[in-house]
Amino acid sequence: MRDTLLAGLTNELTHTITAEMSTGHTGTPVLSTPSMIGLMEGVCLQAAQPHLDEKEVTVGTHVCVSHLAASQQGEEVTVWCELSERNRRRLTFKVRASVGDRLLGEGTHERAVIDTSRFAT
Repeated sequence: MRDTLLAGLTNELTHTITAEMSTGHTGTPVLSTPSMIGLMEGVCLQAAQPHLDEKEVTVGTHVCVSHLAASQQGEEVTVWCELSERNRRRLTFKVRASVGDRLLGEGTHERAVIDTSRFAT
């Protein structure tokens, strides 16, 4: 892990909501909670990866997110994260998803830095 992996690091990605990311049980295809959380995890993973050594990756360990509003298929959802704390190999991110000014979800996500060589067979 490099010294550049510090609190304050941010990342932001924008995705178009697809049918595969939507739930249909509401009568209208809207972004599902698992898909929103997956996007939040992805933006955190991508934020940390450039600051890791060659055989290191992060894995999700905890999610505490509220899904506050709906968004429809075809809308552009922006997911954002900020590394709020680094405690040795544990990373805590603030996360947020929005469509324009409409907040869809927010919360925290924790990831752990692991050495993939420990899992080699």
